[in-house]
Amino acid sequence: MTPRPMLILGSTSRYRRELLERLRLPFEQRSPEVDETPQPGEAPAALALRLALAKARAVAGQAPDAIVIGSDQVADLDGTPIGKPGTHERAVAQLQAMRGRAIVFQTAVAVVRASTGFEGSALVPVTVRFRDLSDAEIEQYLRAEQPYDCAGSAKSEGLGIALLAAIESDDPTALIGLPLIRTAALLRQAGLDPLAAPAG
Repeated sequence: MTPRPMLILGSTSRYRRELLERLRLPFEQRSPEVDETPQPGEAPAALALRLALAKARAVAGQAPDAIVIGSDQVADLDGTPIGKPGTHERAVAQLQAMRGRAIVFQTAVAVVRASTGFEGSALVPVTVRFRDLSDAEIEQYLRAEQPYDCAGSAKSEGLGIALLAAIESDDPTALIGLPLIRTAALLRQAGLDPLAAPAG
């Protein structure tokens, strides 16, 4: 039986790390060092897919025998990408723009194994319907959770769930940052089955 290939998560995100740990595969994390600037006129879905693949390729270039996962998420408000707010003021503006609206979170995952030439990717859109939030609710939420490192300023896995009216997706982990159903499928295609018995 051949040994399992090394698995690398091309991301320093703790959210993605915690999600990938659910598959119970040993892995390490590496920073992909990719320029995430959108290209002129680039749609949010295309941006998410391009960056997920770029991140996986960047790390795979350093470890060609490893299987590398890259992922990216872009919030899409009527075709306009909504990124991580970074500050309280920008988070307030984001949530005010999204209240009472449906936002599509475009989450992309890519798996690359340079030594075999394998590259696979998938895009998992998640439609999130926000409640018609008051300014006081927005302030209360942001002071409590400070989600300034999350695209769209809402952590659905935490108190942010109280901001929402509905979530529509065929892969529920996608909204948190790594669509595990698609990730597991891509890993199987690359030669790493989470349910296979370990070698040795």
